[in-house]
Amino acid sequence: MEFEMLFKTYPMIKTDDLILKKIEGEDIHEFFEIHSSERLYQYIPGKAKKNIQSVENMIGHYERDFNKKKMIFLGIYTRKPEQKLVGIAEIFNIDKKVNMVTIGYRLHEEYWGKGIATNVVDLMINYMFNTIKVNRIQAFVMPENNKSKDVLKRNCFTYEGTIRQGEIWKDKGLIDLELYSILQKDYKEL
Repeated sequence: MEFEMLFKTYPMIKTDDLILKKIEGEDIHEFFEIHSSERLYQYIPGKAKKNIQSVENMIGHYERDFNKKKMIFLGIYTRKPEQKLVGIAEIFNIDKKVNMVTIGYRLHEEYWGKGIATNVVDLMINYMFNTIKVNRIQAFVMPENNKSKDVLKRNCFTYEGTIRQGEIWKDKGLIDLELYSILQKDYKEL
């Protein structure tokens, strides 16, 4: 794994339609819209934010975590018709010994079902396998989050099983999570 390269500068991954990059303070209103969704928070830890002040510090925390080489939060930006923050992509649980990372993603609900999450996961795995040289990428999904499971399956992730009552999530308590993964060798065979 090219660990130092991962944290040298914020990754910027581009296609004609999307950019994954550092979230800037100027995007606070879109950032708040994403994090104020009750529907979104059915599937992620915590609860929907009620005011913009409650998310202002999150962007600074993202930069702090990056500087500590702990995790990376990237904004998911559409490029057409204009550049707009529509979601967050995450790279975390970075394990240099196993050569593995965990990914996550969340979109503003207005952008669900448009193929954006599928494309974001494709961009992330391409970057992690070809640039950072990880061996394993994994993702955890709540069992009832069928749309997210479909995103992973479309990107050739393998279902490994359900971790029963294996996590405690803020405001959710003890939960089950399904584990999906893709290996470098699987990706090369596609």
